[in-house]
Amino acid sequence: MATFEWIIVLLLGAALLAALARKLGAPYPTFLALGGTLLAFVPESPNWTLDPHLALTLFVAPVLVDAAYDTSLRDLRANWRPVAGLVIAAVGTTVLAVAFTARWLVPGMPWPVAIALGAIVAPPDAAAATAVMRQVKLPHKLLKILEGESLLNDASALLVYRLAIMTMMAGHLGFGSFAPVFLLTVFGSIAAGIACARVLGPLTISLREVPIALIVMFALTFGVWIAAEAIGLSGILTLVAYAMTIARRGGQQMPARMRVPIFAVWETVVFVLNAFAFVLIGMQLRPIWTRLEASGGQADALITAAVVLGVTILARFAWVMVYQALKRRRSAKPGEPPHPKPTLGSGIVLSWAGMRGIVTLAAAFAIPETLPDGTPFPFRDLILLCAFAVVLGTLVLQGLTMAPLIRAMGLTDDDPVGREIRLGRTHAYGALLDAIKDDDTLSAKLLRKEYGAVVELNTSQTADTRVDEVPGGPLRRHAITVARQRAFELRRDDVIGDDAYRVLVQELDWAELSAGGGRPD
Repeated sequence: MATFEWIIVLLLGAALLAALARKLGAPYPTFLALGGTLLAFVPESPNWTLDPHLALTLFVAPVLVDAAYDTSLRDLRANWRPVAGLVIAAVGTTVLAVAFTARWLVPGMPWPVAIALGAIVAPPDAAAATAVMRQVKLPHKLLKILEGESLLNDASALLVYRLAIMTMMAGHLGFGSFAPVFLLTVFGSIAAGIACARVLGPLTISLREVPIALIVMFALTFGVWIAAEAIGLSGILTLVAYAMTIARRGGQQMPARMRVPIFAVWETVVFVLNAFAFVLIGMQLRPIWTRLEASGGQADALITAAVVLGVTILARFAWVMVYQALKRRRSAKPGEPPHPKPTLGSGIVLSWAGMRGIVTLAAAFAIPETLPDGTPFPFRDLILLCAFAVVLGTLVLQGLTMAPLIRAMGLTDDDPVGREIRLGRTHAYGALLDAIKDDDTLSAKLLRKEYGAVVELNTSQTADTRVDEVPGGPLRRHAITVARQRAFELRRDDVIGDDAYRVLVQELDWAELSAGGGRPD
């Protein structure tokens, strides 16, 4: 089958797997991982390869920008201690535990390679966990901790990964060289990201055509990463700082007609990249397995991968549970407001939410195939096998049991976001009413009545409607459905043409979105 046909089949298969995952209430990366594994055993399946230098840039950069746009600085500041613990201590614990385990199982593995393996499997993909947690209404604080971790743990783990690979490629990297590289990478990358956002932000804000804006945004995303890597900075840290600055500075200036399609396209691109990351790694399993078979090391490799999976899960458990125990023992200082103590259930859920995903796959794939002297990079096949085993194992073991675990722990959400949405609506629509209060036209009177109902609905203490519902929402959506059917009949009977029909349906679509029709069923 030609390459194009395979791409169509694989995309369709990924979409069907994601739809099945949603129907079953599981994170879609779990099913993509299973699909990528099965692909390795499909006869005549393609054997595509990707330049290792391109892997991290292609697969991680758009995912980071998507996560950075959704990250709340206020929530990061409010939860900085547990987030920092997961980003630094939990990642560090995992790196060391896996590195020591790998050295114990494979004594010939150099320390930089063992540390690189630890860094590859260290960063959890919290997007998979939050996909489940939003379905079961996890407490807002835990959700925000995981989202903050998902943005920043990639940076900490891949910084260690980068230094380990540099050491292996250079042959030696002493502390005298390590410290300046570390400091320059961290602080230089953050400063460069903020500077890029301030310089390039006005360019993206000024664009008013969706296709052009999307092309520019993707080009700048990859351009910032590539430029940072070219001058020795961290592409991840630079891009995170860039995206968060852009999101905070330019979001309010983007019109709705651009924001809706841009966000939809970006979400689709992230899904496609996830799908192809699992596909490409799945394609590597068959040649890896063949090479291991030729060397007689299949059994040892499987044992190593299984042990690395277990250590990866246990290392996160060890850190989170120790941190939670110390937090429960800590008493508030004089003058410090008391904070709610973490519960055993929240610690177990936070520990179990360590599913690995696209960053682990991309980092493993990005390992150079050869050293500067032309010899093969040591244990590259074993690292790829371990990385895929950790991703597949955590997504299946943890992804499919996360929702039942949350229910068993009895964790619930008191909906602080819903309260803030109602408060924000009250103030925003109150300002709208003030802006038209002196207008006596019929249009202004209708608007005052409509938006006054919004304010009344959201200030009522007894309101039991969904937070994303609007006054008369179900009635509006029913009426719009009838109107759309009538427009279709008019076009079918040649009363109106296709051009008029498209304009009319677009108007009805926007009306449906404003009536609460944009949320998934």
